[in-house]
Amino acid sequence: LSMMYPRLYLARNLLRDDGVIFISIDDNEAANLKLVCDEIFGEENFVANVIWQKKYAATNDAKGFSTLHDYILVYQKSSSFERKLLPRTESQNKPYKNDDNDGRGLWRSDNLLVKSFSESAVYPIRNPKTGIEHFPPKGSSWRASKKTMEIWLEENRIFFGKDGKGAPQLKRYLNEVQQGRVPSTWWTFEEVGHNDAANKELQSLFNSKAPFDTPKPTTLIRQMVSIACDSNDLILDFFAGSGTTMQAVMELNLEDGGHRQCICVQFPEKLEENTEAYKAGYRTIADITRARIARVIEKLKKKKPAETHNLACAQFTLSPSCFKVWRADVADGAALREQLEMFRHAEKEEKTDAQTAMLAELLLKMGLGALGVQ
Repeated sequence: LSMMYPRLYLARNLLRDDGVIFISIDDNEAANLKLVCDEIFGEENFVANVIWQKKYAATNDAKGFSTLHDYILVYQKSSSFERKLLPRTESQNKPYKNDDNDGRGLWRSDNLLVKSFSESAVYPIRNPKTGIEHFPPKGSSWRASKKTMEIWLEENRIFFGKDGKGAPQLKRYLNEVQQGRVPSTWWTFEEVGHNDAANKELQSLFNSKAPFDTPKPTTLIRQMVSIACDSNDLILDFFAGSGTTMQAVMELNLEDGGHRQCICVQFPEKLEENTEAYKAGYRTIADITRARIARVIEKLKKKKPAETHNLACAQFTLSPSCFKVWRADVADGAALREQLEMFRHAEKEEKTDAQTAMLAELLLKMGLGALGVQ
């Protein structure tokens, strides 16, 4: 709680009013995280608790239960957040295989009956080809009024089977159904990947053992970005780890022509000497993050040079302020005079790049950014 509370509080302040945050967590702290997020974001801004199937098989040597899932808590900044639809799957589109070549596109047959009974929706449907009248089975009714059914018949939206002599069915056109699917709270490994897939992604980039123990698959992050973001939005990952988020955003931009931007923040946490990453020459987690991003950019530029000629990622590290810090706890006159004397010049000792560094810091503090500062 001491570690997460201030970070989540800052994250909430950084979110745009229509922004949303995804937080991955396991069983150990899921309950505490929910309580913290309810306090910081407000219970009314809870969106979902997604269950991600992170493994495809149980671990036989597990003590107790074999954990196959993680949680992903989703909170919005406010009710301004608009959830996006996920792309339709091949299995959803597969039934739409009929085409009358009338410009309406692909369609599938659908039931004309409804479960709820309505006396006004019980009437004969006359097959214009055979003249036979069809009634709904006893106790059921058609899904539309007689007037609507007449319009559907006139528009050739009623299907009487391949031979034209069957029971009436509705033609459901692909271009008239919802062009996407509503996200669910159950994300299978077939849909968004699993831990093994994440490790293989890293291995292919580094041509060796994965230098990071618990990476997430890019497909998982892409799912989050697709639900939360438009094509020009900004994504922030302040626990960047191996840099999966940056790779996911760059690949998604390349796929759909988007211009999303991404900021990854990773503390330079030192690696243990017995880890694969340390043996490979990396000394901090941030080193792995930077290396992965560089390798992804190189890979994408080789794959699609024309579309990625301006693909790049700037790297920044935190440094101390260029300005002296005023001590507000000074009480006696002598110490106060000493401070005043010291602040004849507010900047710290001269450095070779002091002016540039000071300009960058002032621009950032004024909210103007440091564009153009090399």
